[in-house]
Amino acid sequence: MNDLTARSAVSLRDAIARGELSSVEVVSAFLAVIDEKEPEIGAWAFIDRDHALAQAKGLDEYRAAGGALGPLHGLPVGVKDIIDTKDMPTENGTIIDAGRHPREDAAIVTRLRQAGAVILGKTTTTELAYYQPTQTKNPHNPAHTPGGSSAGSAAAVGSGMVPLAVGTQTGGSVIRPASFCDIVGFKPSHGLVPRTGVVTQAFELDTIGTMARSVADAGLLADALQGYDPGDAATKVRAAVRLRETAESDVPVPPLFAFVKTPVWDQAEPFLHEAFEELSTELGNQCDEVTLPDSYAHAWPAHRAIMVTGFARNLGHYEARAGEKLSSHMREAIAEGRETKALEYLAACHLREKLNDGLGDIFDQYDAILTPATTGEAPASLETTGNPVFNAMWSFLGTPAITLPLLSGPNGMPVGVQLVGPRGDDARLLRTANWLQQRIMGQAG
Repeated sequence: MNDLTARSAVSLRDAIARGELSSVEVVSAFLAVIDEKEPEIGAWAFIDRDHALAQAKGLDEYRAAGGALGPLHGLPVGVKDIIDTKDMPTENGTIIDAGRHPREDAAIVTRLRQAGAVILGKTTTTELAYYQPTQTKNPHNPAHTPGGSSAGSAAAVGSGMVPLAVGTQTGGSVIRPASFCDIVGFKPSHGLVPRTGVVTQAFELDTIGTMARSVADAGLLADALQGYDPGDAATKVRAAVRLRETAESDVPVPPLFAFVKTPVWDQAEPFLHEAFEELSTELGNQCDEVTLPDSYAHAWPAHRAIMVTGFARNLGHYEARAGEKLSSHMREAIAEGRETKALEYLAACHLREKLNDGLGDIFDQYDAILTPATTGEAPASLETTGNPVFNAMWSFLGTPAITLPLLSGPNGMPVGVQLVGPRGDDARLLRTANWLQQRIMGQAG
């Protein structure tokens, strides 16, 4: 990573807007990092340097002609390969879709282009964004998994190959890989960002997320993606939330944190128990341990019921077309979905709203929930993407969540700290996260 590529996305965007840097210079710098690191890491499913530079050149010419600049003008962005791009293949992590070229961009790709972004390439994904690993390696140790399913997006940002990348989360596919790759991963509230033109796993759960090296950068990208789209019924007509601006604003009072171990605390590695106890102690009277009612233990099986039902409904056609080309992970999940009873699915949907209402008592008193992003360090294996158990409940509830690169494990691998906010209050969560990151990193420095 050179001096230019080490800068924040906000800094690069502002320098391009002032004419101190050109988009061609910025994109060329990141392409040089890709040339150096991609052979070992394998974060990209598709990249065409000439096409990337052509986009950058066009944006520079537009600026020189006095055109109005978008919020991402000239910045390179990686896009997960389950998100349709009309000028690049979208193969969804499966050989069944090899060579697939969409006719239209996904809604968020259209928004990226309108914001002035350079679509640098398509980042790798696990098979149909589920558990079958990609070829991607962790940028901090190639023997370790980068996580999944947004493996390529996390590894590309974590290795300095791109400043911003888009991922998706149905279980833990933004937060977990971001934690493993030592970056910020932001999963907005369900319905904030449209999913039109993105592979559907489970409509009730799927969420578009952003990956970056800072909270402000993650908010910058999410700002450009958010908003109503008639193709996605989960989105609503409402005023845009000023995510980056709020993230960088001063907190009116020091935030309060609810340290929530969740019912799966025993699955966290022992070092993580100690680390979170120390973090809670460090925050002092700004942090209280809060125990969730027993009913929250039902979130995990309910999440699973909705997810696999969605697989059967939305991905079953892959099995019908070429089931022998699907992994056993995917075939088993589709089969499980077909066996899930309608009553079980409906009960799960009802539980989601009931548990969300119950969180209101916590968020009436605290700004954010503090909880692990993962069970520990990235596993030392490329045959797994890690355990999403600390992410599934928040995906189920549709709450915004963010992981901050604040911890490291006994093997020196990064571990994230996850913050969760009330559904729909994404901006306040980002502001609280930015405050916490500055507080902890400032003391570490």
